[in-house]
Amino acid sequence: MAPATPSIPLAPRLSLRGITKRYPAVVANDAVDLTVQPGEIHALLGENGAGKSTLMKIIYGAVQPDAGEVRFNGQPVDIRGPQQARALGISMVFQHFSLFDTLSVAENVWLGLGRELSLAEVARRIEDKAQAYGLEVDPQRPVHTLSVGERQRVEIIRALLGEPQLLILDEPTSVLTPSAVDRLFEVLRRLAQQGCSIVYISHKLHEIRALCSACTVLRGGRVTGSCDPRAESEASLSRLMIGSDPPQLQHRPQKAGTAALTVRGLSVPRDDPFGTDLQGIHFELRTGEILGVAGVSGNGQRELLACLSGEDRRAPPGSIELRSQDVSRWSSAQRRTLGLHFVPEERLGRGAVPAMSLAHNTLLTRKEPIERGWWINRSRMRALAAHLIDRYDVRSGGPQSLAQSLSGGNLQKFIVGRELDAQPEVLIVAQPTWGVDVGATAQIRAALLALRDAGAAVLLVSEELDELFELADRLVVMSKGQLSPPMGRDQATTERIGQWMSGLWERT
Repeated sequence: MAPATPSIPLAPRLSLRGITKRYPAVVANDAVDLTVQPGEIHALLGENGAGKSTLMKIIYGAVQPDAGEVRFNGQPVDIRGPQQARALGISMVFQHFSLFDTLSVAENVWLGLGRELSLAEVARRIEDKAQAYGLEVDPQRPVHTLSVGERQRVEIIRALLGEPQLLILDEPTSVLTPSAVDRLFEVLRRLAQQGCSIVYISHKLHEIRALCSACTVLRGGRVTGSCDPRAESEASLSRLMIGSDPPQLQHRPQKAGTAALTVRGLSVPRDDPFGTDLQGIHFELRTGEILGVAGVSGNGQRELLACLSGEDRRAPPGSIELRSQDVSRWSSAQRRTLGLHFVPEERLGRGAVPAMSLAHNTLLTRKEPIERGWWINRSRMRALAAHLIDRYDVRSGGPQSLAQSLSGGNLQKFIVGRELDAQPEVLIVAQPTWGVDVGATAQIRAALLALRDAGAAVLLVSEELDELFELADRLVVMSKGQLSPPMGRDQATTERIGQWMSGLWERT
């Protein structure tokens, strides 16, 4: 009997050796080694600005390394662009979405697929994938009508349609609800069982422990460790990532004051065919409190924020009062004169102008650098940006760095810091810690609590239930353009909020 032929071990799906990428102000990747096996879900962990996104863009061909070697399925490859990466079987979901606002969902997906498929066939495949994986998406909707959470679903489905051998996910659950995260994890585990390798970037340490079987840690562009996250605690992973435990928040109950923002009977029809009608919105936001707004993305949050911030000025007269003044038809700039500041959920394009420097981006909402006659004091402008960079630990090349050059988490810290530093009397903030590392998350949340303790009124819109439970004094839920009655912090449970997300509350 002939001896059994020994099995030949499979080559690593992905092997990086000595990958280095330098920019004028920073070394983003410094001789990075990384190995991902077939069917492995491999976490990449690190602070904002540690070099994770740059490394993934190199694998995807969107950025070219200065040195090092990339091997895919055991073969050396020189990936010169995303199209070549997709042809190899590499798909990526970016933290900053790469969608054309003026095109439909199906048209955006079609651009990344072969021309042999018709647009109608692409739309059908999107519907099939959406149904199979529980990611609700309408192929015909224009992208500009989608919320951030809905856009993320489009990006994930587009990546899955490529039937990838290697799937790179950069903060894929940042604006997904817990039930949607559970469905996504089922999808990822199924893909891994079928042999697909997954590189998973997330700052949510509990997700990494639950999903991943290997982890590589980056700090300052270098690999500083590796581990099996299933054998680690969240505290030990945090120490690997930032070198210390994150500071613990202290939410001290305090008595709320007078009404700072009052909304009565706010009903506004959708401004596009795929939007959500606001129907009889009513709530009161008081000084010295954080009111949290929970809900699945696409249920009217975008429309409500537009009305409250002054971007949409169609609110009926008398429906929005700020410090006892009717501001229903006021512009955003006029509302800022009464102390209202706003942090939108979209960083690039609304929170910041991508091609402008951080210094110039301060001028979007801050007037300190403006002198009489509307002259810009450039030294004061740069000093303000430098102050924000230092106070909120924004990893950048300085005030002259372009907004688009920052990592997602660092840009978020700058935008949130810009509005917090203005000492607003009313702050409306959407998804404040989206894509932000554990240390910066604690810093931003502590700053929001400090603002509340100083007497400001904060309206917090978030799809992170943990964040809402940690920060909010009272909670409301948004569903189908309507707002639930408020519930106290001690009354809020995951089960109750989940039920109310379907609109199942007793309307009074």
